[in-house]
Amino acid sequence: MGTATRRKPHLLLVAAVALVSSSAWSSALGSPTTFGPVFEDQPLSVLFPEESTEEQVLLACRARASPPATYRWKMNGTEMKLEPGSRHQLVGGNLVIMNPTKAQDAGVYQCLASNPVGTVVSREAILRFGFLQEFSKEERDPVKTHEGWGVMLPCNPPAHYPGLSYRWLLNEFPNFIPTDGRHFVSQTTGNLYIARTNASDLGNYSCLATSHMDFSTKSVFSKFAQLNLAAEDTRLFAPSIKARFPAETYALVGQQVTLECFAFGNPVPRIKWRKVDGSLSPQWTTAEPTLQIPSVSFEDEGTYECEAENSKGRDTVQGRIIVQAQPEWLKVISDTEADIGSNLRWGCAAAGKPRPTVRWLRNGEPLASQNRVEVLAGDLRFSKLSLEDSGMYQCVAENKHGTIYASAELAVNSAPDSRRLIPAADVGRDVNPRQPPAAPKPVDILVNSSRPGAQPPQGTVLPVILLLCPTLLLVWYATKITLAPSSADINLGDNLTLQCHASHDPTMDLTFTWTLDDFPIDFDKPGGHYRRTNVKETIGDLTILNAQLRHGGKYTCMAQTVVDSASKEATVLVRGPPGPPGGVVVRDIGDTTIQLSWSRGFDNHSPIAKYTLQARTPPAGKWKQVRTNPANIEGNAETAQVLGLTPWMDYEFRVIASNILGTGEPSGPSSKIRTKEAAPSVAPSGLSGGGGAPGELIVSWTPMSREYQNGDGFGYLLSFRRQGSTHWQTARVPGADAQYFVYSNESVRPYTPFEVKIRSYNRRGEGPESLTALVYSAEEEPRVAPTKVWAKGVSSSEMNVTWEPVQQDMNGILLGYEIRYWKAGDKEAAADRVRTAGLDTSARVSGLHPNTKYHVTVRAYNRAGTGPASPSANATTMKPPPRRPPGNISWTFSSSSLSIKWDPVVPFRNESAVTGYKMLYQNDLHLTPTLHLTSKNWIEIPVPEDIGHALVQIRTTGPGGDGIPAEVHIVRNGEMALWDPIWTPPLESSPRPSGNTRHEQAEELGRKGQALGPRTLLPSPLSSSKDPDAVPDDSLGAPACPSG
Repeated sequence: MGTATRRKPHLLLVAAVALVSSSAWSSALGSPTTFGPVFEDQPLSVLFPEESTEEQVLLACRARASPPATYRWKMNGTEMKLEPGSRHQLVGGNLVIMNPTKAQDAGVYQCLASNPVGTVVSREAILRFGFLQEFSKEERDPVKTHEGWGVMLPCNPPAHYPGLSYRWLLNEFPNFIPTDGRHFVSQTTGNLYIARTNASDLGNYSCLATSHMDFSTKSVFSKFAQLNLAAEDTRLFAPSIKARFPAETYALVGQQVTLECFAFGNPVPRIKWRKVDGSLSPQWTTAEPTLQIPSVSFEDEGTYECEAENSKGRDTVQGRIIVQAQPEWLKVISDTEADIGSNLRWGCAAAGKPRPTVRWLRNGEPLASQNRVEVLAGDLRFSKLSLEDSGMYQCVAENKHGTIYASAELAVNSAPDSRRLIPAADVGRDVNPRQPPAAPKPVDILVNSSRPGAQPPQGTVLPVILLLCPTLLLVWYATKITLAPSSADINLGDNLTLQCHASHDPTMDLTFTWTLDDFPIDFDKPGGHYRRTNVKETIGDLTILNAQLRHGGKYTCMAQTVVDSASKEATVLVRGPPGPPGGVVVRDIGDTTIQLSWSRGFDNHSPIAKYTLQARTPPAGKWKQVRTNPANIEGNAETAQVLGLTPWMDYEFRVIASNILGTGEPSGPSSKIRTKEAAPSVAPSGLSGGGGAPGELIVSWTPMSREYQNGDGFGYLLSFRRQGSTHWQTARVPGADAQYFVYSNESVRPYTPFEVKIRSYNRRGEGPESLTALVYSAEEEPRVAPTKVWAKGVSSSEMNVTWEPVQQDMNGILLGYEIRYWKAGDKEAAADRVRTAGLDTSARVSGLHPNTKYHVTVRAYNRAGTGPASPSANATTMKPPPRRPPGNISWTFSSSSLSIKWDPVVPFRNESAVTGYKMLYQNDLHLTPTLHLTSKNWIEIPVPEDIGHALVQIRTTGPGGDGIPAEVHIVRNGEMALWDPIWTPPLESSPRPSGNTRHEQAEELGRKGQALGPRTLLPSPLSSSKDPDAVPDDSLGAPACPSG
């Protein structure tokens, strides 16, 4: 339609002009004053913590509309009653829920915006409630295993929503278990895995679970569980994967995906990751126990393998990542005006996985096929539009991962537009048979002094006539293609420009559109291959970048104005690699060969040069090229023999065609087949052994995997003899999973060397024999006891023990010594034990009671157990240090030093003597504290002049160890804050509230006469003893710590 700013058209003939009323002109311009609601703000899903101090939830909703919109809300599909004074209030369009509770308010919410034009429905917003309950108060059972074995400690988290993060404590807070190659904390289950235990793992363990919600974080501790270690097993073990990722992991596009994998073994296994049907991206995080994909895409879908490996073998686990996606619009509806009685077709399309379903809404209500309305999935068709069809329409696409809405207004005009386009050839005919009342007589038009019905001279450009109203005829020159696109033949990946130039009436705007096989080309698609030339209005060239096979076809260029159009066509042929072959069939199956046949696929306009055959072992094997006969398969072949297969193995096969332009897509896989059986062709590996009961020889090996068994009825043939003997003994061990054999004979002396070898068998015969290995029979306990055992208490909680070593005997390999100690008056059966990690002849025993006499014995041990005890020695621990900290502390600053004095601590009779004092000093310029020793009850230390704050701990020291500290915070020219001296934290781990620096908080607390910081259960790093009778005080708000 014309606009007021367009240049007046050139008139070939002036006709009579009738007056047109201003209202009719305004209607012709089509400037509506009303329009339906259009959302500007829609509600978002909310996760609300059940224990939150927030008192309300707000779900936003705002729409632009004329007249302004009114709002309603639905919960779980039912309209809500929003009454004054209720917990649910409407503020503008927003829904405010006061004092929300899970029982009443959890659900799905939608906003409805309405005005006289119609109603639209917002996207869905889900209100969920998050929570984390406390761990069970029941004591946890101890966990016991042999030192050197792997162990798993279960977390058993309490009920919660959503997911949690996990850490583990050892003995006390905040001594967290490190994440290293030997330890792993699963963020899926919370369980703690230790690949190989050692003496440092002894202790009490607690699981810390943390919930992270939108604006709240909460942590809870489990009860402590004790880990006890029995005698060390020094054997080496092949890896065994214990923390496994699922066989199938589903993820949405854009989500973070983490796979976990951790194995037990000795030595500690190393974890490696690979993608079976592709390669790992360098952007992914592949820290050993986890594979992390930060933003998963469809290209990341596939099978992944975790491999745990050490010197004794390997173990693998595979799983598949399946990527799905929420709905996403490919095509949406837009606001439309249409004449009454006309037909209309609307369409929308969405992508997603699973494929979204599409439904329609009219004014917020479901729309189904009826009378003149036909609903066909993404298509909505109207026949003979009527006024009641006007309103707001929404196309809704949804799958199990989400729902999206596209909205548009349909306005049906009450009378058809009287403006009509008339070709020049129709001038003079009856073009408006249904004239309105009082219409003027038709105007007779002359073009170049002749009637339009006469044949124009050759080369004359016929005009096109626009009938703006019944009494005014305007004439323009026709649009014509002056340079048409040419057909082209290109290769895959080439660039091509199709030219298209046109002439048109200079008073009109000219636009170009392109179609491929009659479908419009979308130039705005992100990452698309099409570009349009916009250098001049009369040039509409189309450029195809990096042409693909799908870009071949019939291209149509259309040049058009508001009154007419012209078009030309061209054909583009894209040559590329062949398409996938079809009909792959397997026949003539042998033990190592098969015959494979296939049918040709599309050659994509370039002859097929050769074929490549590939095979894999289902379900998750990787495709690999196989040897064939003939070795090179020509492009006209449709069958070949596959060589070098493994007997008694399941296979699938596929075929790939190639030509001069590249390699095509592979065929679909063949049906699964199994090759015939044959005798084993590989000897078992990993032959070793040792250990067991007296008189036993234990031989172990690595079980042979499925691909080396070659047939059913699989087992192992073992041969063994004493070293130096000529006679071999044999044993048959059935079963593919068998991995050890025990030979028992009382005549077998301890630690006797045997030569062993092994081969495998199945029902088709025996395989080759392995190399000979040397394996020792079971050891017996040492027979000799250590001598000259001496013990002495060195503090209130420690004693030193020394002894003379024992000589190696023929019973086995000596591994170290075991110290047993018990209180005087107790029985030896109640003794505690500690072992040396090697052949050391001294040890320090800690964790003792003060001022207590102990009996001590030492025994040698090997893999079979401990030998006889030495004569017992006695030792008495020192008295405990004084339980009172230094008091009455005073201090003086000079320009370059700080002097501190305190009252001396006098020990009681049941306490050890005080031989001096330790002072830990930290200032605001150097956060690392320094330790000072003094034998007096005062000390002077140099300090810089610009020191403003100092933090000091003072404690006694003596033969019984270090005493309880007193802590003071000193501000130059200011006050002094004293710590309560019971269970004070060390300087380096004192909690720091957020918001200010430690010194700013301390200065403020000092002015108020308060102690600095909360109390906590952390022991002092200066103390070498633990006070079992000390009682913690949590009254100042310390974080709750678990009890062991």
